[in-house]
Amino acid sequence: MLSSLYRCDLSVFQLYSTAGSGKNLTTLGIFGAATNKVICSSPLCPAYRKEVVGMVDDRVCKKCPPQRLSRFQEECYKYHTLVIKGVRVFDLAVLAPLMRDPTLDLKVIHLVRDPRAVASSRIKSRHGLIRESLQVVRSRDPHIHRMPFLDAGHKLGGKKDGGGGSDYHALGAMEVICSSMAKTLQTALHPPDWLQGNYMAVRYEDLVVEPIKTLRQVYGFVNLAVSPDMEKFALNMTSGPGYSSKPFVVSARNATQALSAWRTALSYQQIKQVEEYCQQPMALLGYERVGSPEEVKDLSRTLLRKPRL
Repeated sequence: MLSSLYRCDLSVFQLYSTAGSGKNLTTLGIFGAATNKVICSSPLCPAYRKEVVGMVDDRVCKKCPPQRLSRFQEECYKYHTLVIKGVRVFDLAVLAPLMRDPTLDLKVIHLVRDPRAVASSRIKSRHGLIRESLQVVRSRDPHIHRMPFLDAGHKLGGKKDGGGGSDYHALGAMEVICSSMAKTLQTALHPPDWLQGNYMAVRYEDLVVEPIKTLRQVYGFVNLAVSPDMEKFALNMTSGPGYSSKPFVVSARNATQALSAWRTALSYQQIKQVEEYCQQPMALLGYERVGSPEEVKDLSRTLLRKPRL
């Protein structure tokens, strides 16, 4: 699929459409259309202009007229650079054939975040991600030794609003996620020929603390220049009034609160469980472990160190 998408061949989506439904896929059924700037902008939709940097309103975008995939494909051909967001690529090696292809010039930008913050977001979502967490847990390699939960009773919720199974599965998913992350980072530290010069790890924390500097580094990595409007947008997105209580919702946020939210949301026991699962990637990425509940609550103390990548 990725090979087709990077070549703007959207016919591949027909393979995933419901057989016998009699319905053809349109732009409203792919790429998160309700929040997709390209699909919600002219010429595909009159709601926005894609050259104007900014967020789109999903309530507005849902009113966009459906377009044939062939029409979207025509737009795709106009772009010299394509970006595909992969939410969960557990094995970097699956990209090797694409990265070896001289017609693609593919690069990987690996956005990482403190695993404790990731766990906090997954727990906060509760039932919204429980199915996905279960799928992740079930993908675990059965031959890999499992680290036990620190609490033999699995009582990992402990909050007034209840945690129970959703907390348990959210933390269990972190074992698989961090195992995959460790494998990817080790590959990046000792890159095969197809990955050399084509991989960049970006810490979420660096992006929110130094948005302009980090954005320029990312754009420079792919040989693009950052526009002043994009820099302003990035600065505004990290200078919001607070930290949203809704996980996985893109909005302007206070950078300091965004970095430390997990330290007040997770119990000390949950933090130590994530650290056990994720000690290797945390060490490589410069995320310092905590030694006591008091250290967790001391928000004046940063837990970020220089990454080894």
